[in-house]
Amino acid sequence: RVIRSGNLFKINDACKESEQCEAEMRDCFGSKNVLVMTSGKAALISALTALGIGPGDEVIVPAYTYIATAMAVVAVGAIPVIAEVDDTLTLDIADTEKKISRHTKALLPVHIQGFPCNMEALQALAEKYGLKIVEDACQAVGGSYKGKSLGTIGDAGAFSFNQFKIISAGEGGALLTDSRAVYERALIYHDSSAVAYFGKQLQEIRQPVFCGTEYRTNEITCAILREQLKKLPGILADLRRNKKAVMEALDGKYAFVPSNDSSGDCGTTIAFRFASEAEARRFAAADGIGGLVVAVADVDAFLVLHIVVARAGAAQHILVAAVRQVVAEIL
Repeated sequence: RVIRSGNLFKINDACKESEQCEAEMRDCFGSKNVLVMTSGKAALISALTALGIGPGDEVIVPAYTYIATAMAVVAVGAIPVIAEVDDTLTLDIADTEKKISRHTKALLPVHIQGFPCNMEALQALAEKYGLKIVEDACQAVGGSYKGKSLGTIGDAGAFSFNQFKIISAGEGGALLTDSRAVYERALIYHDSSAVAYFGKQLQEIRQPVFCGTEYRTNEITCAILREQLKKLPGILADLRRNKKAVMEALDGKYAFVPSNDSSGDCGTTIAFRFASEAEARRFAAADGIGGLVVAVADVDAFLVLHIVVARAGAAQHILVAAVRQVVAEIL
């Protein structure tokens, strides 16, 4: 329908896919403001900029994350300070507090592999020290913490929709925030060369216009995302069902990493806990596993294993049988 309309640019009077996509995301995730853009990294950079974070500031990021998290901090001229992760593979609260200095302006928790961070503790920490929270929920679209969508709990959050995420438009991202001021500054920053020229984007904007960059989305991306949003509940249900089935099949044979909210976990990944790095690497290298050793502590080693989406019940049984066979061979 977008191609037939001949209007591929975000601002138009035809399909208005971008406008409708943002509205549907607001409803889906419970955020007052959503801004679709080119990538999750773009959303993180826009969020940090909108919150006034820049040169000389420090932002605490977890030791286990994708490089784009720290790169977003560097992109605004700030300094990423690395904090340890705990047994959940998300930000360790005690070490995060140790890393706070007079230069710290924000915490950047990452819901890595769809594992929810301890947002309650992080919010308490942010309130205690007067810090902002930007959630990197790029790998956790549709996940939740205590009933609230990941990416909507802090001052701002970021989603990613590239090829390797839970829902995909090939590429894309979104910024979510309940703050009107943050939204307006992110809107201006993410498309400063066009936001004042096309349409009436600045009609109700109170924030002063400033120079930014160009992370503007397009109608084709948003049309795809609208269809993907419809599939999100089913995708998450399949992932969670399969993860539960695999964990139940391996119950008593292996230890799993604990969760800050197992019901809000996206189900994309199982994280195993081993007594040694050698044991974890032996398991990861076994045929049919394809796991990755992601963290090694003084006592424990952790391994993550991605879950296959299987919609049919028969496929689920085949998946569990295959896992049991592989584990039996390793043992």
